[in-house]
Amino acid sequence: MPRIHLGDYVDALISWLLSAIPGVFDAISAVMTVLVEALSAVLTGPPFLVWVLVFTVATLLVRGVGLAAFTLVAFLLVASLDLWQETMETLAVVLVAAIIATAIGIPLGIWAARRRSASVVLRPILDFMQTTPVFVYLIPAVFFFGIGVVPGVVATTIFSIPPAVRLTELGIRGVDPEVVEAAHAFGAHPRQILREVQLPMALPSIMAGINQVIMLALSMVVVAGLAGAGGLGSVVTTSVTQLDVATGFEGGLAVVILAIFLDRFTAALARRPSTGLWTRLRRRRPVPVAVTSVDDRETVEEAAAPAQAAR
Repeated sequence: MPRIHLGDYVDALISWLLSAIPGVFDAISAVMTVLVEALSAVLTGPPFLVWVLVFTVATLLVRGVGLAAFTLVAFLLVASLDLWQETMETLAVVLVAAIIATAIGIPLGIWAARRRSASVVLRPILDFMQTTPVFVYLIPAVFFFGIGVVPGVVATTIFSIPPAVRLTELGIRGVDPEVVEAAHAFGAHPRQILREVQLPMALPSIMAGINQVIMLALSMVVVAGLAGAGGLGSVVTTSVTQLDVATGFEGGLAVVILAIFLDRFTAALARRPSTGLWTRLRRRRPVPVAVTSVDDRETVEEAAAPAQAAR
């Protein structure tokens, strides 16, 4: 059987993109560099005790004493290991990549939840993105953006998008249809139902997706250290190449601390009370109406007509 040189076609496509639209990649590189450097400057500029206090107070407000105590002890440990600078650089890369991945993934998940055809198209693409080995992402990223932090951010963003899409779609599809029907009876528009009913009810699933995005971003940031992304990724990769067990353990421990902090903090944010139409619907506790026929639907519409006229 003749061999299909599929990789040659991909290589030709990458070469064509580099020659056809070089300005696009330069612009992306410039924006990514500015974002990461600005956030890194914010995180590394003040003394470490300032940010330790900020992180501790933030966790105390959203979660409680337990996580606040862990945050205080854990970040003081990171500082005592002389890895504060690298940890904050890693946090900057993770935040930039996670925010971009979430900004792309959640709208795609909403689109897939509202349109079955979009879900069918996105599913194999997401499967391909999730099953592709992480090192493969670095090859085109380095070709397009060179060595440095930018290919690490781009590869991390692409690798982290699928959980946000899948869990957003799952959460919206799992909303009780009777609640959506009740919102229709109150005269809500589809966009208002999405914003104030479906998204708040799907928030636990969406936040689980964001947690997975952060975890994947952290795992990819370490791999991106091979492309010169800096931070804890460089610490771990350098320790591997030099067979330095002590430094590798300390760098890995800092990654674990950062992952636990971000995971618990985002999970606590998901449990905060929501506001809007969904809250008003819960307070009113309407009696569910099973619409089984055209006559029943007309009765519901007649009952909702005075509320719509009042609006």
